[in-house]
Amino acid sequence: MSAYAADAAETRYVEGPEGERFAYRRFGRAGGRPLVMHMRFRGTLDHWDPAFLEPLAAEREVIVFDNRGINLSTGDAPASIEDMVEGSLAFIHALGLTDIDVLGWSMGGMVAQGVALAAPDIVRHLVVAGSSAGGVPDLPPPSARTRQIMAKPVNAAEDFLHLFFPETKEATAAGLASLERLEHRLKDSQAVVGPQAVRGQLGAIGSFKGYWHRQEELTLPVLVANGAHDVMIHAYATYAMSQKLPHAKVILYSDAGHGFLFQHPDDFAHEINRFLSA
Repeated sequence: MSAYAADAAETRYVEGPEGERFAYRRFGRAGGRPLVMHMRFRGTLDHWDPAFLEPLAAEREVIVFDNRGINLSTGDAPASIEDMVEGSLAFIHALGLTDIDVLGWSMGGMVAQGVALAAPDIVRHLVVAGSSAGGVPDLPPPSARTRQIMAKPVNAAEDFLHLFFPETKEATAAGLASLERLEHRLKDSQAVVGPQAVRGQLGAIGSFKGYWHRQEELTLPVLVANGAHDVMIHAYATYAMSQKLPHAKVILYSDAGHGFLFQHPDDFAHEINRFLSA
């Protein structure tokens, strides 16, 4: 048995406006403002590290979900970031949420920005982890090796280690520990994003024009964080966003990469909790 609350959380379902059904989990300290979390490219609600969710849930209610057409959720798989934003808002409204904080990791960080821009009346704080505003000038692109691994039909453990963690002894050990924690859910669920949805996500990322020219509209408090050695979305994007966001705090982990939030789960969760409580 896992000691993590996230691993024991029940999978629930809510009907969306188009007859779709959203799968989600809702757990943690109820009664306050919930934190709605948006997942990365090719990720599902089973791909959140429970060691990261645990300290978040100790201080607030946490909601993880599969967007339309992803894993356990039904409906048409999104083909653009805007589709994902619309799907997220449909889910949020289906739960009747009117006062939330939002977090997004990687592709989910782009979606979370779109949600905050589209619904400023209900989003109070925004956390953007390992992501970008999209359209950032002079942002270094991923390497050919990284692009090749991202495009694989199935990623093995060594692929995730390359994409998410630097090739140091400490980071590799942290990455392996995170993958082991994820297995508590994944060994039974075998959760994956299907081939059609993956193609849609790749197309969405490739066609996304970005929110770079709308950063000034994000007047709410924003926490932007990354690992300094991110091979998927260069950490320059985090710095660049700090130059345009009106009320931002930036955190960079010098020994980490794209998976910094799973490499330093307690520390980053503490930073999020303090940020959301301000």
